[in-house]
Amino acid sequence: MPFTLLNSRMVEARIGPGQRMFSQRGAMLAYRGEVSFTPNIQGGQGGVGSMIGRRIAGEATPLMTVDGTGTVMFGHGGHHVHVVDLTGETLYVEADRLLAFDGSLQQGTMFMGSQGGVMGMVRGQVTGQGLFTTTLKGVGSAAVMAHGGVIELPITPQRPVHVDPQAYVAHRGDVRNKLSTALGWRDMVGRGSGEAFQLELSGQGTVYVQASEEKL
Repeated sequence: MPFTLLNSRMVEARIGPGQRMFSQRGAMLAYRGEVSFTPNIQGGQGGVGSMIGRRIAGEATPLMTVDGTGTVMFGHGGHHVHVVDLTGETLYVEADRLLAFDGSLQQGTMFMGSQGGVMGMVRGQVTGQGLFTTTLKGVGSAAVMAHGGVIELPITPQRPVHVDPQAYVAHRGDVRNKLSTALGWRDMVGRGSGEAFQLELSGQGTVYVQASEEKL
């Protein structure tokens, strides 16, 4: 069920019999047809484990289950919306940046510290973003939110990409990540800006970067 961009801040999705999708609560703007919206207490298809993971990380983003037949328009907070189409790979995205996604996608939670040692810990303390990242895997589409629009940067083994952690939105593919800095630990104290740190992504895939360092 691909999303159609209505403008830079709104998307529309068509739902048919037997189909299901999930969205952030409060993201529905309007709909046509026989469509129902139900609070999802299990955190999407990731189940209780996924929900608990986001709670531990302070990223409990309530979801709505959307069923029925019709079209639904989504948007939230006037943020720019970017659509990512998956063909079997995994998308890693901050939980609060997910606007809506196909129910066919398998949802999970990854502890960012598992890639890069203390990266998750430092990232959570300094940038204000959580230790856990939501994963979506399979064939389908996801709509993500960002400040000022999104640019897609290719990641290759020969050309890793360095991103300000607060400008990071999501990434996909066979990608490793770690947090690096040119500063010593003493210099980090009291620094709230992500510019003192760089999120290095290497491997093969794509990273999605927003135009602003503001948090959603």
